[in-house]
Order: sequence, then C-alpha cells, then structure tokens
Amino acid sequence: MEIIKIKDDYIKLGQALKLSGMCDSGVEAKLVIGDGQVQVNGSVNLQRGKKLYPGDVFTYDGRSIQIEG
Repeated sequence: MEIIKIKDDYIKLGQALKLSGMCDSGVEAKLVIGDGQVQVNGSVNLQRGKKLYPGDVFTYDGRSIQIEG
C-alpha cells in the first residue's frame, strides 16, 4: 500500500487522486469518481470533494493509497 503525507488536516479526494498520479487532471478525477470507480475505506464514493483524513484509504485502478498526517 502506498502512502500520501499531507500537511493539512485533510485532503479532498479529487486532489488526492491527482497528487498520487492516478489522475492527470481534476476533470479526469471527476469522471472516474462519478463513474463509481473509486473506493474510500472499502465503499464506493461518488463525491469528488470527499474529505480524506489521516488513516483513510482510497482505491482506484488496483492501487490503494493511505493518507498519513
């Protein structure tokens, strides 16, 4: 499992997808989230603005990333 370290209290899901390199743009992130291809903590998530906090895990395209503070 990969890890993304954040400086703030949270990161939005769309931003996390871009930061991880899973998506090249916000538009691409919006599309894959809207299509139900992204899971947060094991559940499909359709909210691009979903706030991810340290300890949360999101999965897309066979890769899982954990948020760390």
